[in-house]
Amino acid sequence: MKKQEKIKILMVGPDRGVHGGISAVVNNYYDAGLDQKIGLCYIGTMVEGSKLRKLIKAVEAFALFCVKVPGYQIVHVNMASDSSYYRKSFFIRTAKLFGKKIVIHQHGGDFESFYYKEQDDRGRRRIDRVLSMGDAFLVLAPVWKEFFGHIVSKNKITVLPDAIGIPESVSKEYGQHKILFLGRLCKEKGIGELLQIMPEIKKKYPETMLYLGGIWEDESLRVEAWKYKEYVSWLGWITGEEKRKYLEMCDVFVLPSYFEGQSVSLLEAMAFSCAVVASETGGIPQMIVRDYTGILVKPKDSDSLKNGLERALADAELCRRLGKQARRKVSEEFSIEKNMEKLLQIYREVLKLS
Repeated sequence: MKKQEKIKILMVGPDRGVHGGISAVVNNYYDAGLDQKIGLCYIGTMVEGSKLRKLIKAVEAFALFCVKVPGYQIVHVNMASDSSYYRKSFFIRTAKLFGKKIVIHQHGGDFESFYYKEQDDRGRRRIDRVLSMGDAFLVLAPVWKEFFGHIVSKNKITVLPDAIGIPESVSKEYGQHKILFLGRLCKEKGIGELLQIMPEIKKKYPETMLYLGGIWEDESLRVEAWKYKEYVSWLGWITGEEKRKYLEMCDVFVLPSYFEGQSVSLLEAMAFSCAVVASETGGIPQMIVRDYTGILVKPKDSDSLKNGLERALADAELCRRLGKQARRKVSEEFSIEKNMEKLLQIYREVLKLS
């Protein structure tokens, strides 16, 4: 292939305006200029809203995909589990029918439960066949390489962590007791346990404020949070300069998820030198080295979460050290520039160009 010719990639995933981790990853690639390095066409397959709106979007996306796919060398499929898997399986099968190279990028943190608890033997065999159609299979953390290695050939699997752009400079004042959460506001993110412990945290550290950035997916949790409105502030879904403001302002970041593939918001908190308190689950231990780049707690365990937060709130110097080391780690291992170069190399290997 001539040097001036760009690899042509047809990428599918949720609409870039959807509130979620995959959309954040895709937008980070665009911000870093991936579309300048390759011939990239992105098709959003899912939007937020009613079931009808989602169905219409999926049908329109699939029709566009069928028109576009002949002109591209690789189909890159961003996938999670549940409905995301079912939706993307149509795109994978179609790409295979067109004889295209396929890169499957698995983002979901709960695929193991989906695979073993929600599928019978026949369903698992069907998933095995679909996922094995990929020429390359990307996972976010080593723990997922081990899991998916029982489904697809291990020599197809590459660990490609999520990545972000690293802010050049960060101003941080520790000891303020300002706690930030960014993400989906639901049971699976540990919001119930977080709200449960807040009265005790507030009693012990009266100046504590908790800021929740995200969209409520559970009405009962929203009602519960309203009870503590004097010290629990809902920000809505924040982006851009507003998000940067809270990442700089808050000295502690909390992520008490039940499961997690990997978390872009966690990487952002590390890049802004926050002291992180996060669940020891999924890909999080790849980012948070216990008591070096953050504090790890047990998922679904309110006592463990309370103890972890109290450690951070009690010791500003500990927070400073954790924040500094977290920023160093994310700069060295999770920058979008390094991630993008690795992705481009994967594309070249799939096409046998290197």
